[in-house]
Amino acid sequence: MISKWGKKTDINNVLSEYPRPSMVRDGYISLNGVWEYAISRRERVDIYDGEILVPFSPETYLSGVKRILQPYEYLHYKKVFTIPEGFKKSGILLHFGAVDQECRVYVNGVYEGVHKGGYLPFSFDITNELKDGENIITLTVADRTEKLPYARGKQRLKTTGRLASIFYTPQSGIWQSVWLESVESVYVRELKITPDYDNKKVVIRVERGFAGKKAVFHVENGFNIYGNIQVKNEHPKNAKKHDTYNTEVIDELSIEIYDKGIKKASKGGKPGEDIEIDLEDFKPWSPENPYLYDVSVRLGDDIVRSYFGMRKFDIQNDGKGILRFFLNNKPYFFNGVLDQGYWPESLMTPPSDNAFISDIQSIKSLGYNTIRKHVKIESERFYYHCDRLGMIVWQDMPNGGGDYNMYFVSYMPNIFGNLVRNIKDNFYTLFKRRSRAGRKLYYKELKGMIRHLYNFTCIAAWVPFNEGWGQFDAGKACELIKKLDKTRFINEACGWFDQGGGDMYSIHNYFRKLLIKKPQKDRVTVLSECGGYACPVKDHLFDEEIYGYRYYESGAELTDNYIRLFKEEIIANIKNGLSAAVYTQLNDIQKEVNGILTYDREKLKLDKERALEIHNALYEEFSRVT
Repeated sequence: MISKWGKKTDINNVLSEYPRPSMVRDGYISLNGVWEYAISRRERVDIYDGEILVPFSPETYLSGVKRILQPYEYLHYKKVFTIPEGFKKSGILLHFGAVDQECRVYVNGVYEGVHKGGYLPFSFDITNELKDGENIITLTVADRTEKLPYARGKQRLKTTGRLASIFYTPQSGIWQSVWLESVESVYVRELKITPDYDNKKVVIRVERGFAGKKAVFHVENGFNIYGNIQVKNEHPKNAKKHDTYNTEVIDELSIEIYDKGIKKASKGGKPGEDIEIDLEDFKPWSPENPYLYDVSVRLGDDIVRSYFGMRKFDIQNDGKGILRFFLNNKPYFFNGVLDQGYWPESLMTPPSDNAFISDIQSIKSLGYNTIRKHVKIESERFYYHCDRLGMIVWQDMPNGGGDYNMYFVSYMPNIFGNLVRNIKDNFYTLFKRRSRAGRKLYYKELKGMIRHLYNFTCIAAWVPFNEGWGQFDAGKACELIKKLDKTRFINEACGWFDQGGGDMYSIHNYFRKLLIKKPQKDRVTVLSECGGYACPVKDHLFDEEIYGYRYYESGAELTDNYIRLFKEEIIANIKNGLSAAVYTQLNDIQKEVNGILTYDREKLKLDKERALEIHNALYEEFSRVT
């Protein structure tokens, strides 16, 4: 099976859009395209097996390899490139959007560092390794999937058991864009943008970086701000931790804010401090009106362009004293779909940027306003499109830990319901979190995810754990999230194994009729997963074996029961506090055929007009009771 975007793949123009729309510079070269690869049991190779199309993992059709990397194997990459004349400024950074699961990076034979974890971006200053003419990047990748406690999301090597169908083909190696960026010796390394809706201002913090021969030697973590890099030991012999050896320090910066090309505000300041900029008469951002402002930041000769939206997420009592979500100081119902971000020909990597856009527009046209991005961190392009098109995102942390006991985390909660909700999650063996190093890495990656995605306007909620998959000490995770981000909601333990924290009383309900007797006193009630209705569509199936929670033979029958679900279980419970619903799911994935769309996105299974009608009825009822 291959989608219409996969059929149009051009090996000379693969996902070439600017990969980081939150921090745009003029100096950019995409390294996506044809690389050499090899798979072996050795950590180093001299001879390569053939060509691979980056950034598609070797397990995918579009990569050209179509082979699953085994836990005892290594995946090797090689890319030869040249730096165009005039591209280089003072420094050149090598960026990786994501590489699964561990990788060691070399440039012209010089060891740059190792990155651990498959979902976060990382980069190296490679200025001093570059030479005139041809340069060579090589990578050595290892991926153990569930054999190590790293975050892995829905990837799984083990394919046996009935619930194996809710997990998917594992993938490895480079799966997001690779690119070069030319920067000044002193450059904008990071932006943190916080809208302050009530006070009519935006707060911007700029962190400074150093590149090239005058670079800062940060002995502990190199230039990776997410803390997962172990760098080469090439600092001066007498260097101390965090010592800097840059002779040029630029302290002054300027920030300008534009409204559709017209300068609205400007202010100066220094790196590392919060700069408050007043925005009188601003236009709010919402899914109904996704209004964005442009930002230009200048630090010395370095110029970075970004953007933001003015919006506020919080929890208040409605007119009847029930806790509700509020957007921009008005009650708001989050009507969403579960989105796992998989494509038949390319798994977690979209076949094109337009594939992202199509998914968002498809569900928006059905009247949804929210996506729950399920146990996966997308590339920045996804969140950028949600920002500009108007789609709220609940962002899951990808799950990790050991190989789950599915009876404990799936069968038992579905059979016994609320009887297991309050099981404590400090039983590390039971929740497959025995590895202390794995728990430590979880916190590091959780911090990295929040820091990486903080500036995106669309993100309304963080979901640290889902259905007990590698869950542990959820209360501590919530405390950490609140320290990092006070502007968004937290769904502490999505589904079950509720530890009583966060902002949501979270329910997953597939097999019973939902009945909410009364509102919660301290949290908002949400139906964070429901539906999962299977409806196979002939000639659009990935596998002969199919899976879903309930089965329907036709789109008409599926739509009838979808309408029933909304009338009897979602709309009927709004008066008792229900304030969000997430339907499973956006599209079919491999054996799962419970999508609103087929896996190739060719067929919409629901009757569009009837779906719009029931969604509008939901919003009308929510407005009536609040």
